[in-house]
Amino acid sequence: MKHILAIVLLAALWSNSAILEAQNLPEWMIPLREAIYEQKLTANEVTPLYNAAKTDASQNLSGATLNLALSRCEYYMGRALLFEERNTEAKTHFSEGLRIAEGLVQTSPSAEAWVLRAENLSYLCQIGPWTFTVSNGLRIEDFSKNALRYNNRNAIAQYLIAARWVYAPAPFNNHKKGIEMMSAIIENGDMDKDDRFNVYSAIGYAYLQQKKNTEARTWLQRSLEVYPTNKYVNGLLNNIK
Repeated sequence: MKHILAIVLLAALWSNSAILEAQNLPEWMIPLREAIYEQKLTANEVTPLYNAAKTDASQNLSGATLNLALSRCEYYMGRALLFEERNTEAKTHFSEGLRIAEGLVQTSPSAEAWVLRAENLSYLCQIGPWTFTVSNGLRIEDFSKNALRYNNRNAIAQYLIAARWVYAPAPFNNHKKGIEMMSAIIENGDMDKDDRFNVYSAIGYAYLQQKKNTEARTWLQRSLEVYPTNKYVNGLLNNIK
């Protein structure tokens, strides 16, 4: 049963739409985030943005705030590489992001630190091996709940918890519940640009699974108002008859 629950949770986290991001990023981090969501650049083209963000972080921040930024940089770069199935390189970045986040939750715990721990771990679980995945998959939701204890309006943590009901395979999903939980984030979460994209696309996906194409199209188009070039959502829209 433990293995089944781990698979269910990871199915939610592995969805291409379940791109889980930080809120209120500094200005110099935004180009890196935008590149990940817009999906117009290759991983090699993202690398200079990653390096620039790390340099700016080191020049502008210190202590726990610096480490939060560095962990997020690793997460973003890992995602860019994983999108191209460069798993070994991606694993290096996610592992470093996780290492930094684990240190933060010990020395300077915060909602952001717990979320970064969950995000980096979720992608490491996707890469595997299987033994690592089944041993760590259930921890992702636990970390998200810890984040909410520090900030109950953290949209990323709320999303992580709701996503399992949207993206898990049958019979473990509950699309109606997922839509309700995602919709609640709009009012109860502090949402940045990327959070809006995540929530809108998740609601659209859930409606699509219910074969409610009109509602699905409305929400998917709403997410594309945030990131028009996102390949995942455009692909979903193209499949609606």
